[in-house]
Amino acid sequence: MTDNAANGQAPAQPQLSVQKLYVKDSSFEAPAAPHIFQEQGQPQIQLQLGQQVNALAPEVFEVVLSVTVTCKLGEKTAYLCEVQQAGIFGVAGFDDANRDAVLGSYCPNVLFPYARQTISDMVQGGGFPPFFLQPINFDALYAEALARRAEGGADAPALNA
Repeated sequence: MTDNAANGQAPAQPQLSVQKLYVKDSSFEAPAAPHIFQEQGQPQIQLQLGQQVNALAPEVFEVVLSVTVTCKLGEKTAYLCEVQQAGIFGVAGFDDANRDAVLGSYCPNVLFPYARQTISDMVQGGGFPPFFLQPINFDALYAEALARRAEGGADAPALNA
């Protein structure tokens, strides 16, 4: 045995580091402007989430959280706001299952507040009332994705809300 425990050293502890946070892509469209500002009615909001994990190097991953918010007034689209909030994370010393859980749950939790702020800023900058995304339970979404993967044999968990 040549591992740390056999040498009398403590085993390596799992390490997680946030190396970089950034907006990878964003867009805002108000296709019915300026007429939509005169429309009355209750807006209908649709939210779509997605996540992608890319290995950049051993123990270094890019996690991209995609958030799309569509607001409609009746049949007209008031606005469409899309953000891909990304981060580069160092994930060392985890077994495969725990590494996947960190990438599928913890990392999106880190990215979400930044995506939420970017969306809020773009919607308000587009002339619409402030929009604030409610908190999302990424732990529950990850558990759901694992259950679906176990039932359907899919390769990797995907977030869909």
